[in-house]
Amino acid sequence: MKKIKLTCAHAIVKHLISQKILINGKKKPLFAGVFGIFGHGNVACLGQALQENQKELPLGEDIMNKIWL
Repeated sequence: MKKIKLTCAHAIVKHLISQKILINGKKKPLFAGVFGIFGHGNVACLGQALQENQKELPLGEDIMNKIWL
């Protein structure tokens, strides 16, 4: 197994992305995406990690399009 160094925020986002659920015999992401209110300072790194992984874990309005369309 290859070792990689991640910030705590990046590790949390990678963990959320890796969570899957089995529905009708198909693996689907457990988390379709996330919502966030940023700008308070204590989640600055989490915002960066989410932005860098937006394809796998959509942020904000993109999640509604993914769920309902």
